[in-house]
Amino acid sequence: MEYRVKNGVCYVSLGGAFPAGAKPALRPASPLVILVRRDPVHSRGFWAITDLGQLTEPEGPAALLPRRTPADAPQDLAEFVRAHGASVLNTAFPGGFDFADRWFGPKPERYKVTLVGLGDVGGTVLTGLKLLGQEIEEIQIFDYNEAQCKRYAIELNQVLPLSPDRPMPRITVCREDQLFHCDLFLFTASRGVPPVGQEGGDVRMAQYEANRAMLAAYARRARAAQFQGIFCQISDPVDLLARAVYLESNRGEAGHYDWQGLLPEQVQGFGLGVMAARARYYAETLNLDPNQVEVFGPHGQGLVAANRVDDGFDPDLSDQLSKLTREANLRVRDLGFKPYIAPGLSSAAISVLQMLRGEYHYGAVPLGSAYFGCRSRFTAHGLETLREPLHEELTERLERAYGQLTMDN
Repeated sequence: MEYRVKNGVCYVSLGGAFPAGAKPALRPASPLVILVRRDPVHSRGFWAITDLGQLTEPEGPAALLPRRTPADAPQDLAEFVRAHGASVLNTAFPGGFDFADRWFGPKPERYKVTLVGLGDVGGTVLTGLKLLGQEIEEIQIFDYNEAQCKRYAIELNQVLPLSPDRPMPRITVCREDQLFHCDLFLFTASRGVPPVGQEGGDVRMAQYEANRAMLAAYARRARAAQFQGIFCQISDPVDLLARAVYLESNRGEAGHYDWQGLLPEQVQGFGLGVMAARARYYAETLNLDPNQVEVFGPHGQGLVAANRVDDGFDPDLSDQLSKLTREANLRVRDLGFKPYIAPGLSSAAISVLQMLRGEYHYGAVPLGSAYFGCRSRFTAHGLETLREPLHEELTERLERAYGQLTMDN
């Protein structure tokens, strides 16, 4: 194998071109980046692997299963990846090498966050982050209702810390030209939410077209700002809108894709956390162990809730659990309220903080042609999905859910 080094990063090519100016190296070294070249419409951009077998797996739910190194794999590279891990960079993205340089560079001690939208969900997310987000230095807030921004800044900056050694983020009002001056961009604004009592079908999908049109402008702003952080899509439907943000950010002025916007892994959808919490809530009504249940796939129709992921998987129990979980929001609407407290805390505030801490969290992440809900985390080598043995029938359900998402994109 041929290895080259640039800016302290070691590269090896398995299909992608080396960066200009890279110098030869005798052996692999950390951090190691494996270069590939794949169609950005159907592939990831920058992600972590722990086994060389993960490099050639099909895009999609296959990334949730363990993999073994192929017998014909280069042994020196395979052994290094098993021992130290590696990143994979898709060189079809023109800015990929700049992203890798920044990824392996110094990280901030505490983060700067932008939150857009101070409706019911946005206000709940902001309150949760204020109370729990000791990793965050500042949350700058933006909403076209200026009085709402000022109100939240005044009130939340008057909240006492639980203890002097647990710092809380300061809340500031953001100008529109500063939206992407941050490490993390949280989008909670939403249009087209049906009034209580007037909803029909999947409430989340009713918001898709209106929210997609609104998000396009923010995706283009992220591109223009050369945003290097994470775009957290929180308004519904998170899976499809996360994909829309990624694609829209990669359109040039003529409307054609030039892949000079956000990498796929720079966008995550945050909606699955509340589905995990709801599944655990309803597990007890079915005499299931809440700690064994797991959720995957879309936040809404197509969600897969499993009583267990291993040989104890029960199709009938999982069907019941999936239905209860998908319809949990309707039970709150039946009482005359919009269900936003649990989503704002479980899907967004808690999950975003787990992501910042490098912990496994629930979210929709790019798996080829769709953003798919699962547990993942950011490691020193990039985005890593949780891999575990899954029951064969559960795997088939995940493939069907993934297939439907690719059709909806």
